[in-house]
Amino acid sequence: MSAQARSDEIFIVDDDPTVNELLSSLFRAAGYRVTCFKDGESFAAAAKQRQPACLLMDVWMPGRSGLETLREIDAMSYAAPIIIMTGHATIPMAIEAIKSGAFDLVEKPFDPMTIVGRVRELIETWHLRRESHRSAQATAFPGVERLTQREREVLAEITAAASNKEAGRHLGLSPRTIEVHRAHIMMKLGAKNTADLVRLVLNKRSVN
Repeated sequence: MSAQARSDEIFIVDDDPTVNELLSSLFRAAGYRVTCFKDGESFAAAAKQRQPACLLMDVWMPGRSGLETLREIDAMSYAAPIIIMTGHATIPMAIEAIKSGAFDLVEKPFDPMTIVGRVRELIETWHLRRESHRSAQATAFPGVERLTQREREVLAEITAAASNKEAGRHLGLSPRTIEVHRAHIMMKLGAKNTADLVRLVLNKRSVN
């Protein structure tokens, strides 16, 4: 989606009407249009018709779960950032969510104003990264094809010596999400630790 065709609509998928009402009020007050869905099935049908600026989806819902819905819509190729919401986040859940295409994961309960600011930043980060190829160029080395675009962006931060917190701030992600991506990158590239990962990338790049 080009900058000219940017959507101003937020999709919220949660079976809890209180959450839907709260988030709807917050985002509408911030200038967004909002559409709520009570389950993954109704959202998946709408997702084929139009694309929002951002999607917030609960992980546990009756019927199809949030993670199952991500796979249903091929979330890795979805043209909007996806935030998974959960009241009980765990590292395995975060890993599964990111592997399924989520951009980030947030824990309930969340501060109302914080979530609005976070989504606004995430939308801008999403468009900036789609319009720029700098991070991909920064990690151009043999083996990079095994990494997703998000992993390449995280890798660029790692090779720049950024901490999880700094990388998260730069990319609009939580430190936990950065940690998950870092683990995936190390596994895919066969690195034993962060120092080994940086050495591996820089050595391969210097050969080119």
